[in-house]
Order: sequence, then structure tokens, then C-alpha cells
Amino acid sequence: MCADRDGSAERTGGSGEGERLQKVMAAAGVASRRVSEQLIVEGRVRVNGDVVRELGSRIDPETDQLEVDGSAVQLDSSKRYVMLNKPTGVVSTMRDDRGRPDLRQFTQRYDERLFNVGRLDADTSGLLLLTNDGESANVLAHPSFGVTKTYIATVRGSVAPATLTKLTRGIELEDGPIAADKARLVQASAGQSIVEVTLHSGRNRIVRRMLDAVGHPVTALVRRQFGPLRLGTLKSGATRELTKIELGQVLTLARSKSERT
Repeated sequence: MCADRDGSAERTGGSGEGERLQKVMAAAGVASRRVSEQLIVEGRVRVNGDVVRELGSRIDPETDQLEVDGSAVQLDSSKRYVMLNKPTGVVSTMRDDRGRPDLRQFTQRYDERLFNVGRLDADTSGLLLLTNDGESANVLAHPSFGVTKTYIATVRGSVAPATLTKLTRGIELEDGPIAADKARLVQASAGQSIVEVTLHSGRNRIVRRMLDAVGHPVTALVRRQFGPLRLGTLKSGATRELTKIELGQVLTLARSKSERT
């Protein structure tokens, strides 16, 4: 390694082990080899956190971590990342011992053995990430890392501004205090309201319990966002693979949180 002008380190090229960096980048779908070379020269590529400017640089796709413009790149082509809009009535497991509808119906068309990142209650619908990347999944799902989630809740009654303030300032539940990062009223009509709640807690049925505690039981709940991922217009029961941008965002998040341990 040698020092780069911006204070980071730079790998020297040559005949070392591994594959040429621009070849690995092209194989990962970052850009063509020529464009990848330009990205390297411009100092927009990092390997294991270090800026790499030498076109002769080599990396090991199995062990090295690659970033382009600050976004992580997956070098293992065997890894798959799928977004599911989970319907209500489906439990968040690949095999339910009580015979209830489970996630297998959504993963059977994929060759890889996918599993869910975190869980949604059977009566909660919305965004669920499926993957075979165990390392990233463990980080994203672990409660201690607090990945942000956004829900749209239909509740009974008219939600007052003071109630939204109470949710963000914090309330006491049987398993300890909890506060939403954000809470806003989306819509109100006779007898019910629609509320958007954002929080980073992974506690069981937390949104339902919070809203019930402030006097507004939930009648329908949808998770619209998980970390950087947004459900968008994906239909209930449908799946799609993450875009390259989404994948970069997810991996960047997983790596950044993993580095804190």
C-alpha cells in the first residue's frame, strides 16, 4: 500500500494474486471495462475502504469489498436479493408447522434457497426482503442495529396532533419505553384515521402496541419502507429483484452497521 493524496491508501498494481479490478467491476455490472478504468483513475473506487487509482490493481472477489462512489458493490453473483409485498394471512417463515400459508409460495421460482430478513406479522402486509446473503441479512434484521422502517396504519378514531406528539416523545409499554422517529396524519375520515409511523425498533408488534396504547387500535397495517427500500407500486403477493441502486444502498447500510460491532 502507498499513501494517496487525499490521505487514504492506494493499492499498487502488478502481477499479484487476484483479478484485475476493472475486470471484476465489469463482471459485477458496474460499467464496461473502459468506463471502470476511468472510475478508477478518477479515484471513485475503494477496495476494503481504500481508494484505488492504479489500473493494474488486483482484488480477490471472494474476500475483498468494493465500493464505487461510496456505494457498495456485490461481487458474489450467487447472492440474490428479492423484494416481496407480503399479503396478510401469510406468516413470515419458510415452513409453518401449523400449516398456515408461508413464504415458500413466493420463493419457489428462484433457484437459490431464499429466506426472509426479519418478520412481518401474519396480519401485517408490505415490504419484506428475501435473500440468500446470510451475513447481510443478520445485520439488517438484528434489533441492535435499528434499521428504520415506515408503516402506514389505519386506526380507529380521529388522531389528534397531541397524540402524534406523544408517539414521537415516547410512551411506556409493558416491555419498556418506546418512541417513534416520526409520526404524521395522512388522512382522517369518520371513525378512522390513516397514520404514517417511522421507527427503528424491531420489537414484536410494536406499531400496533404503540397505537393501541394511545387509544387508536390498528385495523390494517402495511410496511412501506425498510431501510433504503421502498415498496412503491409493487402489487400484493408480487416479487421483484432489487435494482442495482437499491442493492448498493442495502449493502452499504449492512456494511456500515456491521463495522460498528
